[in-house]
Amino acid sequence: MSSSSSSSRNKSESRTTKERNRLEKHHPELKTMWTDLEKMPVMKAGKIDQPASISRQLKPFQLEGVAWMKAMEKLEWKGGLLGDEMGLGKTIQAVSLIMSDYPAKQPTLVLVPPVALMQWQSEIKSYTDGTLKTFVFHGTNQKAKNITVKELKKFDVIMMSYNSLESMYRKQEKGFKRKDGIYKEKSVIHAITFHRAILDEAHCIKTRTTMTAKACFALKTEYRWCLSGTPLQNRIGELFSLVRFLNIKPFASYLCKQCTCSTLEWSMDENSRCSDCGHAGMQHVSVFNQELLNPIQKFGNLGPGREAFKKLRLMTDRIMLRRLKKDHTNSMELPVKEVHVDRQFFGEEENDFANSIMTNGQRKFDTYVAQGVLLNNYANIFGLIMQMRQVADHPDLILKKNAEGGQNILVCCICDEPAEDTIKSRCKHDFCRACVSSYIKSTDEPDCPRCHIGLVIDLEQPEIEQDEALVKKSSIVNRIKMENWTSSSKIELLVHELHKLRSDNATHKSIIFSQFTTMLQLIEWRLRRAGITTVMLDGSMTPAQRQASIEHFMNNIDVECFLVSLKAGGVALNLTEASRVFIVDPWWNPAAEWQSADRCHRIGQTRPCIITRLCIEDSVESRMVLIQEKKTSMIHSTVNADDKAMDTLSPEDMQFLFRGS
Repeated sequence: MSSSSSSSRNKSESRTTKERNRLEKHHPELKTMWTDLEKMPVMKAGKIDQPASISRQLKPFQLEGVAWMKAMEKLEWKGGLLGDEMGLGKTIQAVSLIMSDYPAKQPTLVLVPPVALMQWQSEIKSYTDGTLKTFVFHGTNQKAKNITVKELKKFDVIMMSYNSLESMYRKQEKGFKRKDGIYKEKSVIHAITFHRAILDEAHCIKTRTTMTAKACFALKTEYRWCLSGTPLQNRIGELFSLVRFLNIKPFASYLCKQCTCSTLEWSMDENSRCSDCGHAGMQHVSVFNQELLNPIQKFGNLGPGREAFKKLRLMTDRIMLRRLKKDHTNSMELPVKEVHVDRQFFGEEENDFANSIMTNGQRKFDTYVAQGVLLNNYANIFGLIMQMRQVADHPDLILKKNAEGGQNILVCCICDEPAEDTIKSRCKHDFCRACVSSYIKSTDEPDCPRCHIGLVIDLEQPEIEQDEALVKKSSIVNRIKMENWTSSSKIELLVHELHKLRSDNATHKSIIFSQFTTMLQLIEWRLRRAGITTVMLDGSMTPAQRQASIEHFMNNIDVECFLVSLKAGGVALNLTEASRVFIVDPWWNPAAEWQSADRCHRIGQTRPCIITRLCIEDSVESRMVLIQEKKTSMIHSTVNADDKAMDTLSPEDMQFLFRGS
């Protein structure tokens, strides 16, 4: 090594040390914060007695959970993170906490993903026998239109989706355009000081810079809770938003190197100087980044990175309680869960068509590789993979795309299906929120699949509502002459499986997940022909319609199958009536599929759950399943499996999908 490079390294090291010393001079708490944390005992709070006000018997570990939550509210942080794995009953623990000091002087605010709004309401009602007065704050609820702070304060619990909160906050902070200029509108929710704020599926705010996260940070409340079953330790950067929401000082603070200024908000004026102390923005550092995120990203599990992991563990042990299903199977009385992959080959006709699609895809792919433009053509490749997945479901998904009658509905530019939870890009194209966010995550510089300019899209914009009647009307079933329609191997495989279930003489209910609404429409038509009763849930329904579908499935013994679009019902559904799950088209991000399987494998389930993934052996799917297994083993083997790696399709992955090598 040359002496010049080592001397420059020493210089940079001494500069870093100098800056650190200056920071510690202004903020002496930095020297002691980790030792102080270590001295603080990990909270062990025993169990509470079964609350008299809760009508359902809590499991022992849930009683411990509520005791822990009550104890955490007595500490300076006044809250924490309940990180129990999916299906361990985070909702009932949160409801028990609300009841533990009922009646409170101020209401509690619960933020949830839209699909869970009605579910929270019905669970609160059944657990507390209707004691708590609840209000669902959602665009489809007429009462929410002009409600005042005073009226809201009459309720015990107010529930709303993250999207609604974000749009109210945006109107307050950024305003909205009218003909005669920009108007701002005060948010009633941000005007109330709540007793408690509970974020359900708290990973919805994982990116600290989004409007949704800021809207949550801006809430005024006495106690703060995050509930999340997705292990956050895999993605350290995402933990920051939760630490920031919970106001865990000094870890969530920004400190100034020039003076004692310490803030939770990163607020700079137009000359990018701090609006608190006037020093330059560059002089401010985030404690979380400096102490944890940077060393881990830079060194991984070695040296300073390993130290940072230990520190992170110190912190999460003191703010988070996480229990796993496997440790509580006895007290949960959870039956077993098996996962099968059911493999089938194409029929002859399909085979020819599928081969032409696959060969065409491979040819284009090889051209991109040969010209060295693989990454610039990401949008096209994504499109080709979608086609290869659709052909494995049923050729009509591709052939009948533009048949008569599909005009007036919004169609996603990625999956070419009726868009669900629709949002628009700056270049005026429509997407499903799930498709476009997975597409953006999977490459560094996404361009629009339609017009190929750089894709600019606000992932948090309120959804553009589809006309539900039009969606039904433009269903693929109405666009094809169904009398001479032929089924596909995949659909027949499913019908065969469902007939096998019938011959067991037991009443089994099944959930069928697919990424493509069109596929669900074909399955629904085919199952009805086979005399199997179905009910459908897709992303173009309002929360009330979704809840009605769910209840219809749960309460009617003769409804055997629930057809669910993965984008609409992958999270936050509680479907313990069903004990069979069929995943019609495998997807490369395993987490999305685990979420779906856990819809039925949760507390309240009494029968063994069998999850079947339908896979066409000689199609792209068998390779998809292999990529998925590779990613799964990656999640299990490392603490810091990067989020990116889960969502991304690397060039090697793509090559494997197209060429099988």
